[in-house]
Amino acid sequence: MASLKTLLTKPWIWSFVGALLVWLATIAFTGGYGGGGMVTAALSLAVFTVIVGVGQMFVITLGPGNVDLSLPANIGLASAVAMKVMGGSDAMILVGLLAALACGAAIGTINYLLIWALRIPPIIATLSASFIIQSVDISYGRGLQIKPPPGFADFTNWQVLGVPVLAILTVLFTIGAAIALQRMIYGRSVLAIGQNIRAAWLAGVNVGRIRFLTYTLSGALGGIDGALLAGYFRGANVDIGNEYLLASIAVVVIGGTSVAGGKANVPGVWGAALFLVLLLTMLNTFGVSAGVRLLLTGLIIVGVITAAGGEKAVR
Repeated sequence: MASLKTLLTKPWIWSFVGALLVWLATIAFTGGYGGGGMVTAALSLAVFTVIVGVGQMFVITLGPGNVDLSLPANIGLASAVAMKVMGGSDAMILVGLLAALACGAAIGTINYLLIWALRIPPIIATLSASFIIQSVDISYGRGLQIKPPPGFADFTNWQVLGVPVLAILTVLFTIGAAIALQRMIYGRSVLAIGQNIRAAWLAGVNVGRIRFLTYTLSGALGGIDGALLAGYFRGANVDIGNEYLLASIAVVVIGGTSVAGGKANVPGVWGAALFLVLLLTMLNTFGVSAGVRLLLTGLIIVGVITAAGGEKAVR
C-alpha cells in the first residue's frame, strides 16, 4: 500500500491512468473487440508526438515564455528534405535522416539567434520563424511526389509481436532523455535556469549556451520526426506537422511538466501522448463528428493546461 501511495504521488502516473481509462471505455463500447490492435495503433502514432514532445519539454523547462512554435513548419520542411535526399533509394536512408536532422537543428539554431539577437520573446521569434520556414517549405516541397525508400517505409511500420519497433526505440530514447535531464550537467542546468535564471547564472551556468543547445535540440528532434512521419505515411507533405503544435505542448503539460519552468517529467510525455491518441480513437469509435472531436479534445487540453498553469516553480 505504501508503494502504491508513493506511485500515486508521481504526477506522470495520472496521464497513464487517463490513457487506461479511455482504452477501457473504448473496448467496453466495442464489446472487447480490437483492444490489442488499438494499443498497437496508439503506440505507433504516439511515437511521433513523444519525439517532438521531449524537445518541447526541454524548451518549456527553461522557464516562462519559452516555447517552440516552429515545430509544425520544421517537421514539414524536414520531411520534404529527407524524401528529396533519399530519392527513393534504400542506400540513401542514412544520408536522408542526417539531412533532416541537420535541417531541424539549423531551424532550432535560427530560432535561438532570433531570440538572442533581436531580444524578442521566444513565442514571437519561433512563430515568426515558422512563417518563414513554411514559405520555404511551400516553394520547396509543394507537389513533391517522392515516395520513401521501401526499406525505410517498412522500418517505420515494422512490428515485433505487435509492438512497433519505432516505439521500442523511442522508449530507449526517452530513457536517455530522462538520464540526461536528471544526471547530466546539461539537464541539471536546464532545470536550474527554469527555477531561477539569475541564480543559475551566479552559480556559473552558461545560460546562453544552454538555451542555444536546448532550442537546437528541439529543432533537431522536429527534423528527425518529419523524416519518420514521411516514412510512416509514405511521403512528405507540407501540412504533415500541423497537428503537432498544440499536441507537443499539451503532452508536456498533461504529462506533469511545469509551465512555470524548472520541473520536467519525461515519463509523463509518453502517458499524455497515449492519452491523446486513445482519446481520439475513442471519440471516433463513438461516432462523434470531427467538429465535436476537436472541441472535446481542445477543451480537455485547455482544461489541463489551465489547471497546471497555477503551479509555480520553486524559486
